Amino acid sequence: LAFKLSGIGLSDVDQAQVKAIKSELSKLGNEFSNRVVDATDRWNLNVIDEQRVAGIPAPNLDYAKQLAEAKQLDGWLFTLDIPQYLAVMTYADDRDLRRELHEAFASRASPVNTLDSELNNAPTIERTLELRAELSKLLGYANYAELSLATKMAESTDQVLGFLNELAEKSLATAQAEFSELQSFAQANGLEGGLKPWDVAYYSELLKQSSYQVSAQEVKAYFPVDSVVAGLFDVVNKLFDVSFERDEVDVWHEDASFYWLVRNGQRIAGFYFDLFAREGKRGGAWMADARVRVSSPLVTQLPIAFLNCNFAPPTKDTPSLLTHDDVTTLFHEFGHGLHHMLTQVTVADVSGINGVAWDAVELPSQWLENWCWDRDTLKSMSRHYQSGDSLPDELLDKMLRAKNFQSAMAMCRQLEFALFDFELHANPSWNRYSDVMAHLDAIRSKVCVLPVSELNHFPCSFSHIFAGGYAAGYYSYKWAEVLSADAFGLFEELGLYNREAAERFELKFLCRGGSKPAAELYRDFRGRDAKVDYLLRHSGIEVEHV
Repeated sequence: LAFKLSGIGLSDVDQAQVKAIKSELSKLGNEFSNRVVDATDRWNLNVIDEQRVAGIPAPNLDYAKQLAEAKQLDGWLFTLDIPQYLAVMTYADDRDLRRELHEAFASRASPVNTLDSELNNAPTIERTLELRAELSKLLGYANYAELSLATKMAESTDQVLGFLNELAEKSLATAQAEFSELQSFAQANGLEGGLKPWDVAYYSELLKQSSYQVSAQEVKAYFPVDSVVAGLFDVVNKLFDVSFERDEVDVWHEDASFYWLVRNGQRIAGFYFDLFAREGKRGGAWMADARVRVSSPLVTQLPIAFLNCNFAPPTKDTPSLLTHDDVTTLFHEFGHGLHHMLTQVTVADVSGINGVAWDAVELPSQWLENWCWDRDTLKSMSRHYQSGDSLPDELLDKMLRAKNFQSAMAMCRQLEFALFDFELHANPSWNRYSDVMAHLDAIRSKVCVLPVSELNHFPCSFSHIFAGGYAAGYYSYKWAEVLSADAFGLFEELGLYNREAAERFELKFLCRGGSKPAAELYRDFRGRDAKVDYLLRHSGIEVEHV
């Protein structure tokens, strides 16, 4: 298969064309990503009026004030970096401030971007889709979705679309009910007219507080980053009998650090942490491989991983405090890291995360997230940044009760992205930007329950599929959720820190990399195929809608 996908067997002319297309696609992906970063970095809003920042948490305001002072400005400077953006969207009482940030964020790197006409990814999207269709045809596939599935667990485009549509059908009624509840709550609490896109996070947080009496900001105070990292290390130590050794090596920024993974006194792998947001850094969170495990007569090397996040950095007065979502993100990325670092495969192309079916690569990351919802784990890793107290039982109970708050809305949001991506790449004639937006509108009419701004040009910042390797593969997040929920089911049955279960997962799946098809590895581990039941139960989807 690898030979076929590389173009071996084609004529010399076609082989050269395949090579040229892949080279141009790589260049286009880099350009796409860079425009999103530039569009994010170049936008800012200086706010002078103190009334406009009412409701925004103090640590975020402190950071915004520091940014303003650094540019010799009065007041506060807000950017589109995720920690700042989410703080405004979730907590700012000023509706117009929320609108300004939302419209700037939703239109990044798009034709309606007003910062710079060169920061427009629409032409790049068109060229990328054109080249992907051409590459698929050259390699003998009907479309790029088929080409993408050649290296995945899913067997056909029909299977993927059936999977996504089934989840949508089972989730939509609950999502609509959740949105109706939100709309009624917002209107009962002073909102005039319907919810706008910039109202959803704000009123959702108020509804969550009203329903469960739990505030993300209250929770955040118990999760200083150092305590969470120590808690993460403790979880991994209990599961896999490894310890962590910090090493003072050269790093690219003072925020970055390096650790060795140690077992039985021997270093078996290493990783870099780069956890805080800063200007010029790519947004989001991701794991990348720096080195793979190799053992040959010529070279022996240990696997090394990069683990990157964009958490709110510490301020002069406050350490970096993580939301519970941030905690989950850190565990997620470290799950990817474990998949790479615990590998025993020494052939580079299938070592660690290499050669792993893309719709299975999220299994270890989503699997590790489950410990972020375990009572004992949360208690042990939490420590109030001022008092040192662990998370109180009362607050923890509220958090756990709120676990599936608006889970169906979140499900439909992800299905919107997945269906948009997969159907777009299954239809090679949809290669004009107008086609792309029309297709997105059609998908939204089927599965989206949230309001959408006219300035929303989401595809222009959808780096996952135009720059990040998830083209015709975004569905893999949901596919892997089924796998990860099913895998975690074994730990629910035997105990969350059961060494036999952890050893079985490591030896049958994690350490095998891409050395066998992921479906076979999963059956080796679980003794059967994954069942969707665990995901539906974990998501709290109402039975009558299942």
